[in-house]
Amino acid sequence: MAEGRRTFWPTVLLGAAGAGLAAYAGHHHWVSLDHADPFSAGQQAGLDSPATTALALVALAAWGVVLVTRGWVRRGIAILGGVAALAVVPTVFTTRHHLLASNSGSQANAWPWIALVAALLSAAMAVIAVRKAPQWPEMGAKYDAPVGAGATVITTQQPLEEQSSLDLWKSLDEGHDPTQDVD
Repeated sequence: MAEGRRTFWPTVLLGAAGAGLAAYAGHHHWVSLDHADPFSAGQQAGLDSPATTALALVALAAWGVVLVTRGWVRRGIAILGGVAALAVVPTVFTTRHHLLASNSGSQANAWPWIALVAALLSAAMAVIAVRKAPQWPEMGAKYDAPVGAGATVITTQQPLEEQSSLDLWKSLDEGHDPTQDVD
């Protein structure tokens, strides 16, 4: 269990940082135009990679979900995040090639390569997350909402106005809505 705790935060932080950096890189201009054409000055809006940004944001969201889930759900979300991060790889090459081919006299800059390396980092951390997830710490079931037939409904003896703040918080922790009794 100690090894799981040591790998949890570095893996999640590196995975989220990689996905975030890939999304950031996908949003920047991937080619720079060499010529000073007065008619194309406002035409540079399409020189980024929306597909890269979207896939990297899916991977970033998956890292957020990995933080709050447990068990097989955590592993499944880590797999989804890893697949989204790996899907960035072909978008880097196809978008870069398309942008260079469609904009004559343009040069590629470092943003496609930054997106590629960052996405690969996020995918590598997703592989580690799938392998190490059973050893990682989990949020306590105490915070899960009561569901099903086993859920108990707590009724308070005192009116809402007469309860202390501590009593109200305890009833919320136990799954009771103190405003439910108010007419």
